[in-house]
Amino acid sequence: MNSENFTLCEKVVAPSYVRQGSQARRGHEQLIRLLLEQGKCPEEGWSESTVELFLNELAVMDSNNFLGNCGVGEREGRVASGLVARRHYRLIHGIGRSGDIAAVQPKAAGSSLLNKLTNSVVLDILKISGVRSVASCFVVPMATGMSLTLCFLTLRHRRPKARYIIWPRIDQKSCFKSMITAGFEPVVVENVLDGDELRTDLEAIERKIEELGAENVLCVHSTTSCFAPRVPDRLEELATMCAKYDIPHIVNNAYGVQSSKCMHLIQQGARVGRIDAFVQSLDKNFMVPVGGAIIAGFDEAFVQEISKMYPGRASASPSLDVLITLLSLGASGYKKYLSERKEIYSFLAQELKNLASAHGERLLHTPHNPISLAMSLDGLQASSDQAVTQLGSMLFTRQVSGARYEKGVVKCCVRNGKIKGVQTFGTEMREFEN
Repeated sequence: MNSENFTLCEKVVAPSYVRQGSQARRGHEQLIRLLLEQGKCPEEGWSESTVELFLNELAVMDSNNFLGNCGVGEREGRVASGLVARRHYRLIHGIGRSGDIAAVQPKAAGSSLLNKLTNSVVLDILKISGVRSVASCFVVPMATGMSLTLCFLTLRHRRPKARYIIWPRIDQKSCFKSMITAGFEPVVVENVLDGDELRTDLEAIERKIEELGAENVLCVHSTTSCFAPRVPDRLEELATMCAKYDIPHIVNNAYGVQSSKCMHLIQQGARVGRIDAFVQSLDKNFMVPVGGAIIAGFDEAFVQEISKMYPGRASASPSLDVLITLLSLGASGYKKYLSERKEIYSFLAQELKNLASAHGERLLHTPHNPISLAMSLDGLQASSDQAVTQLGSMLFTRQVSGARYEKGVVKCCVRNGKIKGVQTFGTEMREFEN
């Protein structure tokens, strides 16, 4: 409804009523105008009606929704099911073009605008969460592992002779496979035990760089968010080392956006040394369906280089999901979740400590891990070889999902303000190494 149509409405309905409706409409449009002007997450969340109005306005800008459109190509936004069309708000064309996931589509101005705005809003959230100097980012419709692979493949063009990726060990399968899939040889560096914590062995990493030759190392692949008793890698020292040897540095920040500690480590690492890109999951940090990630960095040219490495167009679903979520929450709503997560983490730590003490166990002291907690189960393990497995089974049948156990240690974490279990892949990791 434009001003001309509202004037015509006054011939049908009392002008005072029409003016009231027009003012209500302008309230929605004002929010949309601010988003387009600033490209930032609104401070206060939008109502569902405003979000839906905005998405419908974007959809009518795509050629598949033009009245009288006659598409004769092989990809014209055809959808057989009305249910599928409504599920995607009729934004059918996806994002990007064949040569660049960030490129604008001539036939899909609305979907292209959605893509640009999503990347801009997400960049704002990364800054709000602690990485103030991040220069660029984009949402990619792949989970964390494949997004890491895309980063490694991009670096291949810059370092064609490199064969190795130096990787402080983290027992998570997709991290390892991301390097193998890209065609590189992971050089696994074991962590060192410092009290109860497993920490980065900086001396061993530097020895590996000197042993292999810096020119043969594609990058250092470090980790922030992880499962206790492992703690985030020493990013500042690693970033300094990478700058010293002129080696790229890729950070797996899978569920670290929600942790001010993890984000601070990335910010500091970029300040004192070198971090080329950091990758984070959408579902773990923004409570949307699995299938998307954010690739971000401090050099806009390199981030654009990664986006151009993605072949073909891409699904807009992850971008649509995270944009709807952030517009609905607003910056204040997201910051509230971040604050609640910290509070619940402290509560979980205290309760686990009490529980462990009551049963002759202990909560491991892992102060450098701001997300995950680990509690010993030595007594239970000693009573029976199957006791730990049975405990996990008993919890699962009582609708406690996500809890994981390994060799006498129960591991828990807090994500998005909720207590979750943490999974490890110790056995599978050893199979890969063999």
